[in-house]
Amino acid sequence: MKNDMKKNIFITGGAGFIGSWITKVLSREGHSITVYDNLSSGLRKNLTGLDGVKFIEGDVLDKRSISLAMAGHDLIFHEAAQLEITTAIEDPKVDVEQNIIGSLNVLQAAKENRIKKLIIASSACVYGQQTNPPVGEHDMTRPNWEYGVSKLAVEKYCDIFADYENMSIANLRYAIVYGEREWYGRVLTIFLKRALEGNSLIIFGDGSATRDFVYVEDVAHFNRLLTKKKWSGNEILNVSTGVATSIVDLAHIVQEVVFEVDGKQIEIIHEDLEEGKESTMVVGRKRLPRELGVMHLKNDKARKFLGWSPSIRIKEGVRREYEWLKKNPDRWTIMSY
Repeated sequence: MKNDMKKNIFITGGAGFIGSWITKVLSREGHSITVYDNLSSGLRKNLTGLDGVKFIEGDVLDKRSISLAMAGHDLIFHEAAQLEITTAIEDPKVDVEQNIIGSLNVLQAAKENRIKKLIIASSACVYGQQTNPPVGEHDMTRPNWEYGVSKLAVEKYCDIFADYENMSIANLRYAIVYGEREWYGRVLTIFLKRALEGNSLIIFGDGSATRDFVYVEDVAHFNRLLTKKKWSGNEILNVSTGVATSIVDLAHIVQEVVFEVDGKQIEIIHEDLEEGKESTMVVGRKRLPRELGVMHLKNDKARKFLGWSPSIRIKEGVRREYEWLKKNPDRWTIMSY
């Protein structure tokens, strides 16, 4: 007898950082999963040992391919995206193609295949510079980076598909997701790699900027809970801890973790670096232009809507990522930037 709780799930970007964690969590529940990924940043090894997972190498920009691959599925997770802020600033056309056109292809393929439920990765970047943090889903959206514009545009297209195609869509505004399998290039990954190599942690400026860091396994379970939930329309949900951590505090957390794990004392150094300028201390890294002073999100709606709350505090999550890096130093040889 068929178990109606088990679903045929299609995951774009399912071999990537967040996507592979979602795939892992859902495969444990016995769902049949198809991962659709062009491997531009994802890795086949992220899916090793997972049962019930079929892999298709494909690009969301290939509309015909994705529509054919999507046939026969009940639920779509759309995690494939262009993620780099600098890419979006320097070549916004690439960002538009990958994030807007790619997402439209996913939505249209779902329509063609009569799939009515989609869960889509959006971003806290839709809020832009926050003047009254923490922000909730009904607060103003005014992106300061082109990446945030592309993510917000997708949310608006989802409104149309929800209203006129009777789709149930959830757009998840991820805060800063971190953890094992993360790509190398963001501040925490640079801290961890430098610490592993015994180098000082370099903070651009005074380090007072704050971020809401949410552990990737908590994010995967957030997505899992949505497979069990019914709703109509296009739900917008923050995925966050509701806790703001400054870059200085993050550096001190890394210091503590490295000392506890390895007994190493790591120095913290501030580099007086203007936004948009290249660091003289972290090779190949610029300080982001239009840098956010605050990224701090409310998660009240998620708690009420899903009964979800983050379970991993930042120090424990950083420790897990550091111990993973020690076992997988080959993963972080080239900075994605």
